[in-house]
Amino acid sequence: MRGVALVLALVACAAPLAAQVSATVYGTVRDSTTAAPVEGARVTVAGSSLEATTDAAGHFILKRIAAGTTVVQVNRLGYRAHADTLTLASGDSVRVNVSLAASAYGLEPVIVTAGKRSQLLDHVVASVVVLSDSDIARRAVQTADEAVDKAPGVQFLGGQVNVRGSSGFVQGLGARVLLLVDGVPANQGDRGGIDWDMIPVDQVERVEIVKGAGSSLYGSAALGGVVNLITREIPSGVHARVRTIGGTYADPPYPIWRFRDSRGGLGGLDVTGSYGTDALRLGLTAGGRHSDGYRQQDRSDTWELVGRGDWLPSAATRVRVTGSWESHQYQVPLLWCERGTCDDAGQAYQPFKIDTSIAGAYTRSDKGFFAATVEHTASPQLSWLARGSLLRTAFRDIRRPVGDSGVANRAGFELRGVVHRSDERVVTIGGEGARSDVASDVFGNHSHTEFAAYAESEQPLGSLRTTVGARIDYIAVDGGALSAVISPRLGAVLARGRFIWRASAGRGFRAPSLAERFVSTSAAGLSVVPNPALIPETEWSFELGNAAQLSSRVHSDAALFWTEARDLIEPTIEPGGVQIQFQNVQRARIAGLDLALYAAPFTPRFTTWLAYTFLYTRDDTVPTRPLAFRPKHLVTLGADYRWWHITLGGDFRFMSRYDRVELYPPTDPQVAPKVLDVRAEYRAGALRMALLAQNALNYVYNLVPRELAPVRTVSVTATWTY
Repeated sequence: MRGVALVLALVACAAPLAAQVSATVYGTVRDSTTAAPVEGARVTVAGSSLEATTDAAGHFILKRIAAGTTVVQVNRLGYRAHADTLTLASGDSVRVNVSLAASAYGLEPVIVTAGKRSQLLDHVVASVVVLSDSDIARRAVQTADEAVDKAPGVQFLGGQVNVRGSSGFVQGLGARVLLLVDGVPANQGDRGGIDWDMIPVDQVERVEIVKGAGSSLYGSAALGGVVNLITREIPSGVHARVRTIGGTYADPPYPIWRFRDSRGGLGGLDVTGSYGTDALRLGLTAGGRHSDGYRQQDRSDTWELVGRGDWLPSAATRVRVTGSWESHQYQVPLLWCERGTCDDAGQAYQPFKIDTSIAGAYTRSDKGFFAATVEHTASPQLSWLARGSLLRTAFRDIRRPVGDSGVANRAGFELRGVVHRSDERVVTIGGEGARSDVASDVFGNHSHTEFAAYAESEQPLGSLRTTVGARIDYIAVDGGALSAVISPRLGAVLARGRFIWRASAGRGFRAPSLAERFVSTSAAGLSVVPNPALIPETEWSFELGNAAQLSSRVHSDAALFWTEARDLIEPTIEPGGVQIQFQNVQRARIAGLDLALYAAPFTPRFTTWLAYTFLYTRDDTVPTRPLAFRPKHLVTLGADYRWWHITLGGDFRFMSRYDRVELYPPTDPQVAPKVLDVRAEYRAGALRMALLAQNALNYVYNLVPRELAPVRTVSVTATWTY
């Protein structure tokens, strides 16, 4: 409540006493080749918080623009950026019609995550991937993580995001990637993990993925990277959106593996309504999803409610409030059956069936998220932001012979200022804090408190742009003594013709989650014991990257990266093989190559891409031993062809076998997964329909111990927008 009160006080201070003179800019954005309207283009006013998103007809409107000379920018993935300089008088209403030229490699030039502010992509010292709402809609996925999973250098293991090998598989505890929702941290307070269902995927406008250590601005959990889910802007007027999905799971490839007489299905519905005026915009989304699952005891139901509101008391001030609630009830398949633990039909293992010792297990998980943010542009040289947030998670596991339950909270606040100097120098300075607490049968009753201050400066030196920054975090567990961690970063960007070179070096860290410190449970038949003596894991991360426009139809982005990590936290089997404990590995090394290549070989309507990540990892506590659950090779191939209202495409993902695994029983087969997704989309006016066949070849494999990866799933998604 203190964070909310602080935000309200800042709102009162920021609201002007008298209306400012203003003007209006409106118009239409179209494809320069086909003249078709471009939906989802982002229209912004430079130096202010004003922005709009084009609707299905390509229309946009920006109101309450301060009179004078202003720059209106139009950006859309798949198109070249466009900017108009306008001179506006008080009361003007100016129409601007924009034609965007298609680009084989269309990447929005303005991003907000890498530097905690809007900046051009070619000024960023880190590797960044942007997924647009078109990328997400085209793949017809149910949750944002399914789209993020196909990004270059990104992989999911048992629901955990792994960027450039930063994370292995740690039973859902302690993510090394920070999740943001519109810039607000959203990792869980107890486990430190990520819930990707918190924001309906249909409300995500784009996803920005910053790869590499981000602790110099974001602190703990940003050890391996940052993922920011940026939600849709609420348009003016009355609007509605309905998204429905239905599908079916394939049968097991062998009759002896079948566990039911009929195929399982899935379905879902999201309904959004919004109303917007010049000063106030409100939106509400409600929906639910059901799945029968593709394994025995795999049924799940999800219900969600998301509300948002924007108040624009002036052209220079915006107040945003977001609240969401999600309830997820699901059965727990977890471990597949091995001989003697179920109806094994004489098989060594039954990947579609469960170990009967967990029969009847299910979990109910409820999550609530609230965030309030105030943004104010005091002048073209100065802007500031204040936010407060609360994330609450409650779960109850029902298992035999006993279950467990728990409640966790994470409350946070931040104050940030950005100064633009006349010499193009930009200084970002701020402070933030967070408190996490948990009351749980598994983790006990504990708390974790963090306070931090940070600063970063970007300055041009001729054609070279340099970035220097640092952050200091103070951490206390259960009210104990404060410990401090310092995270500096240094980077530079050099543009030379078609090539943009970038280099960076920085220190990252992650404080152990309350779950890792105090967990007391069992997994895979082994006891998991607490380790309160855990200390933060730290790393020095280095990157040398290059983005190249090789031709009008070929673009590449490549990076060499090297990470030296100390005190890395991994689950370790104790001598005797009966206990697991999270421990600080003394030293580890992760190095490799991250490559992305985009091309339109024949026509801009036919786009192809290749993403390849090579990893070299070493656990230096045992010479020559690689880190567990890190594939040496990760390859993604993709293609899309657009014709008329139809788009056809697909993705192919190859992952080499792990060089090392943990917790795998001897009977677990290990293969190199080869997964093909095929899709088709039809779009006309307000209607969009998509067909998706995930794992179209029905390849049977697993990425984590005794847990079957999804089989072939065919689904149809229909979206109607008003």
